[in-house]
This record gives sequence, C-alpha cells and structure tokens, in this order.
Amino acid sequence: MENIRDKYPLLAGLDSPADLRKLPESELPKVCGELRGFIIDSLANNPGHFASSLGAVELTVALHYVFSTPVDKIVWDVGHQAYGHKILTGRRDRFHTNRKLGGIKPFPSPEESEYDSFIAGHASNSISAALGLETSARLRNSDERVVAVIGDGSMSGGLAFEGLNNLSNTRNNLLVIINDNNMSISNSVGGMNSLLVSIHSSKFYNKVRYSIAQFLRKLHILNEKRANAIIRFNNGLKSLIFRQKNFFESMSIRYFGPVDGHDVIALVHMLRSIKDMTGPHILHIHTKKGKGWAPAEADATAWHQPGLYDINTGERIVAEGGTPRFQDVFGETLVEMARANEKIVGITPAMPTGCSMHKLGEVFPDRFFDVGIAEGHAVTFSAGLAKGGMLPFCNVYSSFMQRGYDNLIHDAALQKLDIVFCLDRAGLVGEDGPTHHGSFDLAYLRPIPGITIASPYDECELRRLMYTAAQPGAGTFVIRYPRGKGSLKEWRCPLETVEVGKGRRMKSGKDVALITIGPLGKVMESVVAEAGKQGVSVAHYDMRFLKPIDEEILREVGENFKYIVTLEDGTVKGGLGTAVAEYMSTHGYSPNIEIMGIPDKFIEHGTPEELYRLCGMDKDSVLKMLLKSK
Repeated sequence: MENIRDKYPLLAGLDSPADLRKLPESELPKVCGELRGFIIDSLANNPGHFASSLGAVELTVALHYVFSTPVDKIVWDVGHQAYGHKILTGRRDRFHTNRKLGGIKPFPSPEESEYDSFIAGHASNSISAALGLETSARLRNSDERVVAVIGDGSMSGGLAFEGLNNLSNTRNNLLVIINDNNMSISNSVGGMNSLLVSIHSSKFYNKVRYSIAQFLRKLHILNEKRANAIIRFNNGLKSLIFRQKNFFESMSIRYFGPVDGHDVIALVHMLRSIKDMTGPHILHIHTKKGKGWAPAEADATAWHQPGLYDINTGERIVAEGGTPRFQDVFGETLVEMARANEKIVGITPAMPTGCSMHKLGEVFPDRFFDVGIAEGHAVTFSAGLAKGGMLPFCNVYSSFMQRGYDNLIHDAALQKLDIVFCLDRAGLVGEDGPTHHGSFDLAYLRPIPGITIASPYDECELRRLMYTAAQPGAGTFVIRYPRGKGSLKEWRCPLETVEVGKGRRMKSGKDVALITIGPLGKVMESVVAEAGKQGVSVAHYDMRFLKPIDEEILREVGENFKYIVTLEDGTVKGGLGTAVAEYMSTHGYSPNIEIMGIPDKFIEHGTPEELYRLCGMDKDSVLKMLLKSK
C-alpha cells in the first residue's frame, strides 16, 4: 500500500464514492489521472479488459461524484468498462485479484458489491434492467435515481431497442448515458452507429428549453400531459429548424449531446443539470477507447483484452510458438473452403477477430458480415441467406448463442436450412466467469429436432466437421469447440467428410468404458494409459456427435460394460451423459453410469485448469473415477 499512496495519493484516500464526493471539483481531473494510471499499472501484471475501462474513467468519476451511490443506481451494460467503478467502490486494494479464482469478479455483480446494481456480462440489457429498477423505486415512493450506461456497440442489440420503446411510453425519470466510442470490441457497424456519430444538438437550445420548462412547472402551467404534447410539438419544430430528425426525441425521450466524455468537470456540470429532470432522458457522450495509453488509442481492438504487456515500452507480451488456437484453425479453414465454394458466406455478431472470421473478411469482404451485437439477428439473417441459396457459416460464442435460441429453432431448424453454426468458447472459458462459460449449449441444443450437433476431438477433426457440414443437404449443423489452443502443430490435414452420427473407438478395453465428446477426449488419452498401468483396462470412445448419437457404439458399450464414465465440457444436466443414460435405460441395459462434466451450478472465474479441478473434470479426478471399476 505504501507504493500506492506514494504514486496515487488521491486515489489511496478514496475508499468509497462518499470520499470522492468530499473532494472539490478542481481535484477531479487529478483523480481521473490517478485512476487511469492505477488501471494501466494493475493490468500490466494481471490482464483484463483494458481499453474499455480506460475510455470510461471520466464518466465513472463524474457519475459517482454527482449521484449518491449506492442509493442511486448505476447499471453498466456488459461491464467491460467498469474497472474504474470497481476501484472507486471499495475494491481498490483487492483489484490485484481481479479475474482470479476467489478474487474480484470479472464483471459487475450484486453478489460482490451493493454498488453493482445489476449483473453485467452480456450486452444490451442495461436499459431494460434500469427501467425496471427506476419503476420499482417510483412504486416504492423512493427518490433514488437510476442511470443506465450503454455503449454504442450494445445499442445495436435488439433488447436495447425494446428497452427504448418501453422507456418512451412509460412514466419514468430514467437517465440513459450512451458512451459513444465508435467501437464495440471491433469497430461498431450499422445504422445506429452512423446515427450516433451524426447526431448534433445545440447546448444553448437545450439550456433554454430546460429553463423554460422549469419556469412553467413552477407556475403550475406545465403538467405531465401538457409536457408530452409540448415535447412532441417541440421535436417537430426542432426537426424543421435543424433540418434533422433526432431518433430519440422522435420517441419523446429528451436528448442531450453529444458532449466530450473526457472532460470530467463538464460532465459533472451536465449531470447535475439533468440529474433531477422528470421524464426519460439521454445523455450522449463521445469517448475514446484506450484513452491515456497511446498503443490502445491506436489499436483499441487489440487492446480490448491484451493480456500481459510491458508497462515501460507498451509492447504486448505474446507467447510464441506452440499449437494453434481452435479459432484460428476455424478462420483459416473457412477461407480455404470459401475459395473452393463461392456460396460460403460468414456471419458473426461483433466478434470477427475473436472468432477469427476477420480472415474471411480480408480475402472475401463481400462474403463477410459483421452484424453487430445482435445474435438473434445473426441467426435469422443466416437463415435468410440459406433460404436464398447461400451457405452461411455463423460463428457465435456458445454463451451468446443463448440469445439466439428461438431464432435457431424457428428460423433455421424448423425450415431444415443448410446453415453451419460454429459455437466458439464452448465449455469453461476461464477468467471471464459464469456469464461467458459455454456450459449449456449441448443441453439446450439436444432437444431441437433434426439438427446435427458435433464437437471435434482435435483441430483436424474441426476441419473435417466443417467440410462435412458444408455438404449439400447437411441441414442445420452445429459445431462446438473450446477457447484457446488445441493439441496439434500439424493441423492442415486433407478436407474430408466424416459419417454424420458416427463415433470412434479410440482404444479397446474390458473393465470400464470412457465415453467423451470434444477435445477433452484428447486430453484424457494419457489418463486412459495411466489407468492401464494401474490395472484398469479402459475402452475409450470419442462420440464426435451428440445428435444423431452413434447407437452402434452405445449398444456395444451396453452389452460389454457394467461401468461407464461419460465426460463432457458442458453441464451434466441434459448433455452427453444424459443421452447415454437415456439410451441404456430405454434399451434394457443397467450399467453403473458416472456422468462427469460441469456441475449443476454456475461456475465462477479462474484459470481453466483451476476450474476443471474445481468441477472434478481434471485428469486426476477422471483417473480416480476410472479406477473405481477395480
């Protein structure tokens, strides 16, 4: 703590926002400088979400300075930008544990702090959640204020528009702050981004309008009904004067901005002036991701979550060599297939670099579509492309596909369309925690009629499954694979089809059957060998497909084994283990089945190795389970 007090004397004395509010306004720029420096220093040694939090420093300080948090509520969207918020709300001295097992959570969570008003992790929910909190406060006759902070990237999500629609026709005093940095993780796309960049609103005009409204209310001339009528008339008049239609004000939502999001004093004055305003209102601020750190300002995408970096040189520390990441194999293979098949197109909801689909965009820009943070739209857009004769590869992170579930059922599977859904980040993803673990895809996909669900054993199997899924008549085909590196240095195997619904016996045995799906099977090869050394003969089966499942393998296992262990990187409820148990039960077999996977609870953050051990899915745990058959 001595170093903190020497280097950050103001920040070291801020144990809560109440301490911040004791400072004179003139000290706030210094607080912002120290807070930004503290984040930069901290993340050099303990990686996390970098550029977003640097860009929101002034906004964070201004919000906690003006509003009486935690009584007043701040609802952060996604939470990538909330590190400054965590540091100012009593978590400064524990910030070095951020994203570590047992440490500070990676995203805002009410379980962790009363200052975290609502859970964050997935985009576009802040307006709806904040409106609910504000409405609840009004119904309880509380004078607490609620603020939603949403980025321009999250504004592309359908839920944000649903929230805005309800905001415009419901009695409320909600303040929505749009943090516009022309980015989501990669560059923002779409009409909403263009709108936010182009909107202009006169500061003088807003000041005069606010003063007149306050004067009329004091004279009891202006009530809520008259105010709404005047606002509608005023919006029309403003459109004529400025020859511009403001999207928000056309919905009867007061709009202020855009303003400089890095001028903390100006932000404080603006927030004070609109804090007690009645009716829904929006403050539009402009910020720069990575503000204060030149490398991040120059390349905010690379510095979204940069990993380790040298605090002196600004260079990112990237591990060299080793095996490729599954997402890179996906990206390279997709380009290779697209060269041979002009019908292949790629779709991703705002994750082109994360899933490596940007590789397709670099070679075939007209066949690559980043649709923004809009998973449901990504799925239905893919269905339209398929119906029109194209072959879409739609890449969505497993956890985020949950938001496109209805679209997958109604628009893709029901029509039996040829679409390849590649679910990146399947299974336990590590430090991003429960909002990002891909725990549920095997279970939530398995009940859908007619679809194919597969998971590759290694990188070559990923290539073969992608090629198989691209064959005419393959239908709605899901391939799920984990985050990070695989196991093969030489992965450019020939593109060949595999028989759909056909698994493989990887090793024969007589004591116990180990049934796996996905890359965990590859990891467990050494465990199978070790069990043999300890006197247990293990038959290992790689199922490849969860649906259709290989019933020939299950029949072989049912007839020859009284002890079965299943292993999957997904929830134990409803996935591979459940499918095996259902088969054995309905076909008259009665083996002892041990289902190993992610337990029936939400798993916290930590390194993947720590979490596998925590969930009893590590090598030692599987070995102990296999040895039980002795």
